[in-house]
Amino acid sequence: MGRFGLVLLASAALVAVAPPPQATAAAPAPPVTVEEKRLDGDVPRRILGDSGFGSVAPAFARSLRGAGSYAQAERAAVRHGEQLWQRAVDRAQGRGPAGGELSRDDDRPLYWARLAMTRELRAWHAESGLSEAAGVRLLERLESASRGQDSMTDRGKERDRDRAKGVKRIVVTGFDPFTLDRDIRISNPSGAVALALDGTVIRTADGPARVETAVFPVRWGDFADGTVERALRRALPRADLFVTVSQGRVGRIDVERYNGAWRGGFGDNENVSETGLVPVRDPATQPQWTKTTLPYAGIVAADTGRFPVYDNTSVTEIPAGATAPVVRPDGPTPGSAARAGGGGDYLSNEIAYRATLLRDRLGLDIPGGHVHTPVLQFGPGNTDPATGTVSDPVFVQNRLDITAQLRTIVRVAAEES
Repeated sequence: MGRFGLVLLASAALVAVAPPPQATAAAPAPPVTVEEKRLDGDVPRRILGDSGFGSVAPAFARSLRGAGSYAQAERAAVRHGEQLWQRAVDRAQGRGPAGGELSRDDDRPLYWARLAMTRELRAWHAESGLSEAAGVRLLERLESASRGQDSMTDRGKERDRDRAKGVKRIVVTGFDPFTLDRDIRISNPSGAVALALDGTVIRTADGPARVETAVFPVRWGDFADGTVERALRRALPRADLFVTVSQGRVGRIDVERYNGAWRGGFGDNENVSETGLVPVRDPATQPQWTKTTLPYAGIVAADTGRFPVYDNTSVTEIPAGATAPVVRPDGPTPGSAARAGGGGDYLSNEIAYRATLLRDRLGLDIPGGHVHTPVLQFGPGNTDPATGTVSDPVFVQNRLDITAQLRTIVRVAAEES
């Protein structure tokens, strides 16, 4: 998504509160996205109903219908986005009613409710008289608010109080579910981790540390447009530690030592494929590799939970002077071109690359890097998406175990740093 300024409404019935740099003609609403089309399936409807989140989008739609200006629509998008994020966090952390039969720790209601909201926003935009750029801006505000990205960067007073009390700050990020065409029931444990940890205080041997979290889309375009840098540029300078988290391999946790500047082409949640160098600002100074500054040796040595934890140093590179890629088990060689970091060549590697590159470009001397969770698996007899249920006891316990172990890993990282 692009970055656009506010624009005046073409409709006489709608008057912008703040004048924009330039008025533009009204444009048709963007089509319903590939992600939003999946909402019509039985599984998303069941997840929304079984969690109590089915009422989120209709309430947002009513607010939009009552908006008489761009400014009012923007306030509605931000307010309802923030409320969705906080509702998901509260539910995951045991506050308020469960809202349905689905396990409290589930990350999927947040994902599907947000998509239902963006679909309502597109429908409203088609009738509003707003320009295309203004509609895109509203979507951006809704996305950042409902993903925890706004609250992660806007807690200034709380952060100042913590600093005065000697409380450390930890930034943790997760992802939306993905590979939904393979199994639309899928959950992403990194998103569950983000919901479980946001705003919590972890007691470390060196004192308390408050965790701030956000989740990111599984879309190449958003990353190219700088969503990671916008969210983390203000958060990292105020942090003592950051951990980007995503779902990785079956039965293991990996602390990824090296991150590569390469996109490998796997389809995202919009079924878009991108292959090539990771697009960043100032590509002339872009390195092929970045490196974790997490205390990987201490994390691997600690007893953090059920799943084995590895210091993953493997990469795929094209060595200097060569043309064919090779796998290096012990990291990149000088002058090589990246083809995959330890975390692969998908968006998990890319968020690690972008976050650590931002750390380096800002000149920050803080520990940070990427951790891959195990793949979240359904229980025996519930592995076929065509016949399986949206949840089961083994599935829930696996997610709870992963979340608990990641919480411990974050604590160990804070103590070892």
